[in-house]
Amino acid sequence: MELTGEQLNMAETQLKIYLPRSQQVYGYLVLRNRVRSDPVRVFVDRWPEFNVIVCKPQYEQKEDLFKDILVFAIDQAILEDIITKSNVLDWTQFICIGINLRYMEIFKAVASEKGMSSSQLAVCHMMILKDVSNLPSIDSPGISLSSLDESHVGLVNQMWKFAKNKEAVRMIRNMLANFPSCCVLDAEGKPVSWILTYASCAMGMLYTLPEHRGKGYAKVLISTMTKRLHAQGYPVYCFIEEENETSYKLFKNLGFTQEDPSHREA
Repeated sequence: MELTGEQLNMAETQLKIYLPRSQQVYGYLVLRNRVRSDPVRVFVDRWPEFNVIVCKPQYEQKEDLFKDILVFAIDQAILEDIITKSNVLDWTQFICIGINLRYMEIFKAVASEKGMSSSQLAVCHMMILKDVSNLPSIDSPGISLSSLDESHVGLVNQMWKFAKNKEAVRMIRNMLANFPSCCVLDAEGKPVSWILTYASCAMGMLYTLPEHRGKGYAKVLISTMTKRLHAQGYPVYCFIEEENETSYKLFKNLGFTQEDPSHREA
């Protein structure tokens, strides 16, 4: 069934019970329930005590297919039954899915049964800052900070490693128009380093132009965004690819931790 109205607020509350495993879908509903954004539909297997919840962006154009469908499951068998037999997922088209790594083989098996190919884009650590008061003081004298806007969509898309051609443009435009962002401006007022907020409320797309690296911009941006998200009542967390040791150390040094070291999102 599809959730609407007050049911979405109730689902957000229920997902807190399963943190940190439910962090991504929980964060998605936190933003969904408070901020205007591109339309999304939320489905559960039953109500009010659900076993599976699926957050599914509405696809209006081809580029929308890049937006992640997020899935959280309490019961693995029920998850498999739903993605095999229901029409919540359209296996005839390209889809991106964000899910706990432990369920990856289920999705690959179902895709194979339906004659569809699949690939694993990234496997990430989930890092959370539980106590913002532990965030170290970051000096930023002379650094000009601002927020990104829709005029910066092309720049962010061009530099994001997962973007191909214009596939992610509509997703990034939604992020910049509706979710928190922060950037460092050069003397001409142009962004040279930035961080965004995904629809799941996770901080991400942290990037600094090569010629401006080594100046501590990333630390300033993470610190600024962390305080802003916390002040607005949002969860403070991020995903770091397993092979990205530099970013892992950066966030760890700023106080981010893995509440469940074995947990991975894919």
